[in-house]
Amino acid sequence: TMAAAVVVIMVLAAAVAAGGAATDQAAPQRILLDTDMDTDDLLALMYILKQNRSEFELKAVTINVNAWSDAGHAVNHLYDILYMMGRDDILVGIGGDGGISDAGTIYPNVGGYLPLIDQGITTVGDCRYRKAVPLEGGGRLDIDTNWGIRRSFLPQGNRRYIPFQQPTTQQVMIDTISAGPTTVILTGSHTNFAIFLMTYPHLKGNVKHIYTMGGGVRSKNPTGCCPKDVTTACTPQQCGDIGNLFSSYSTNPYAEFNIFGDPFAAYQVFHSGIPITLVPLDATNTIPVNEEFFYAFQQHQSTFEAEYCFKSLKMARDTWSDDQFHASYFMWDSFTSGVAISGMRNDKDCLHGNDFAELEYMNITVITSNEPYGIYDGSNPLFDGHAVPKFGLKKGGVHSGHVQTGIVDSFCIIEGSRKGRCEDGYTKEISGLEAVRVRVATKAKSNVDKNSRLDREFFKSFLEVLTLRDNTGRFDITAQFPFYREVLYKPNFVNKSRGKVTIFDMDMSAGDFVSLIYLLKAPVEEIDLKGIFVSGNGWANAATIDIVYDILHMMGRDDIPVGRGTSTALGTGILGCKYVSAIPQGSGGLLDSDTLYGLARSLPRSPRRYTAENSVEHGAPRNTGNPELRQPLAFEVWQSVKKQLDPSEKITILTNGPLTNLANIVLSDRNASSVIKSVYVVGGHIRDENDSNGNVFTVPSNRYAEFNLFLDPLAAKVVLESTMDITLIPLSSQRKASSFQTLLESLEYAENTPESSFVLHLLSLLHDLQQKHRLYHHMTTTIPSQIAVVY
Repeated sequence: TMAAAVVVIMVLAAAVAAGGAATDQAAPQRILLDTDMDTDDLLALMYILKQNRSEFELKAVTINVNAWSDAGHAVNHLYDILYMMGRDDILVGIGGDGGISDAGTIYPNVGGYLPLIDQGITTVGDCRYRKAVPLEGGGRLDIDTNWGIRRSFLPQGNRRYIPFQQPTTQQVMIDTISAGPTTVILTGSHTNFAIFLMTYPHLKGNVKHIYTMGGGVRSKNPTGCCPKDVTTACTPQQCGDIGNLFSSYSTNPYAEFNIFGDPFAAYQVFHSGIPITLVPLDATNTIPVNEEFFYAFQQHQSTFEAEYCFKSLKMARDTWSDDQFHASYFMWDSFTSGVAISGMRNDKDCLHGNDFAELEYMNITVITSNEPYGIYDGSNPLFDGHAVPKFGLKKGGVHSGHVQTGIVDSFCIIEGSRKGRCEDGYTKEISGLEAVRVRVATKAKSNVDKNSRLDREFFKSFLEVLTLRDNTGRFDITAQFPFYREVLYKPNFVNKSRGKVTIFDMDMSAGDFVSLIYLLKAPVEEIDLKGIFVSGNGWANAATIDIVYDILHMMGRDDIPVGRGTSTALGTGILGCKYVSAIPQGSGGLLDSDTLYGLARSLPRSPRRYTAENSVEHGAPRNTGNPELRQPLAFEVWQSVKKQLDPSEKITILTNGPLTNLANIVLSDRNASSVIKSVYVVGGHIRDENDSNGNVFTVPSNRYAEFNLFLDPLAAKVVLESTMDITLIPLSSQRKASSFQTLLESLEYAENTPESSFVLHLLSLLHDLQQKHRLYHHMTTTIPSQIAVVY
């Protein structure tokens, strides 16, 4: 009957509706996280990974590599975290070697190594905004190694960076967002995501919402203020500033690190039309890692992930530059992850409240250049030298003013004032056509439990989530390898005569590691390697020192001290990238050197490693937990080797990188020359009858320079003008000795040992890359030329 038919239709409709509702409920919300892998980013990552996967599914993580971490170290760190958490299914994207033309054409797979304003065709370029990030203590060195905790704690899986097999950032973003509606969480600079939006605007519709930590709108920096009860003279620093650039507030008191990392990229993201929730300093300044939370966290380490996060946070505290850590270190990115998860859970239509933050709508924009607009003073590559501005920008528009050139910029300085005038990266509240309506977190919500010691609602959630038994980490390194013991291997040279006391100064390029193995294989009666210096301003970043330790461990030479040199060239200050900016950051450059072309993880893991451990004795504000593990400096290793010399002994120094370490020794130790027998320098280029070029292929305007001396010309001048006995092995000699084929043929017939197999594998890979890929055509190896001279 008709009535029965109606009933059947109603039942079927209800069943379909119920099925649809069940399907909607069953489908987890997809997340893509773009992170710079700083310490607070780790806390954010763990918080997201611990969520119920039927509700939230982290599909991909891409890494921002123009701020607080370096690509090769960051990607392998992330792989190890995901392996510990049993999440090898999550896509990981990093880098890419694409470029942007002068006309503004964006080619595929731009890697995000440079801010958009400075991105050219290659991965070579200046560190305009990144100069604000410290290179060593508390900066990139400590983030790349996670304070030295990463290698002592995390397990190691099979995933790792491999040249030309590693998915790029843009590939992962395309694959993830095109697969379905995705929420994007940004906890670093916006370069990667801005490139995606500018290149693939048709995929914007699949981005449901953007949550980002960054900027300051109405904030007032609570750090750098004078204590109320101070009795001595005190000068406020960044106290009361809107921004938090502690290294650059004298030129820019308005910017926050994440947005300052690439203001033009942030502008593209904010003006994309996609709904945005901003978690600026306004909110994060209200949730410092106070003592109550810190000590509660210390009591909640029942999972591997909680333990790893707490160890990281504790080392950040122990190495903090003053006694104000609990008032100066905030839950920046971790709080943002909480705001995002709560927003996705409670606020699907953007109309309901957030569990952790008070929110309000504001009209803001991102400042990318400084007034007056339309001036062309050489600071703005988007306009300077272009008849038609790049990316079709408007002449005289908001992007056409002076762009801050670095942390020292005379345009930004106001005479007689401690505060600068530049606003690059300022998330400024405005009205008019440039304004974008953004939902802004203004304050962290108080804990609803008034009896709790934790004063913020998010503190409670964070500790509860990280200690959940669901989605927990499987093991750390000791649980993964229960029979592994950290044993130092040292040779017994009793009753052996010792050869030339030798120090090897290296910048940790691939050829340097082969040279190191060659030196270690030499009879100790001929060459007695007593110490190693490493440069942080050459072909690898400072954190790559861990590979040196692993090579020594493989060779049973854990007795050889390794001294860390400075990360900048002589006379260039402690921040910046002068000269080293000529080295590619992607393929064929720092990415490959920092991972030893993907092979570093096949080495045995040494008990020795870089750590941020330190002591008052060596100038730290306090002793850390294990100050005896402190990483020695190059000058300290020099002093130690010098002290051990017999009266008749002198030191032979082999240098295979910039001469920064040796120059510092010459300048700091007046008696250095008297105990140095000879110095062998691989470097320099002497013009010959053929008027041949040097090898600094990334700086065409400099025809005759050779990389090792180019990376620190002042240091080279100091060394070469000293009274030391110096043998120079210039580029012409290196070119005569360079032959991958000869070395490979020799190794084919060599005795099969772990070191010979490793070197054969490395050189075969380098040769293959050189033959097949243009980005590797510059590679040569000069191992025999240097060491043969020493015999």
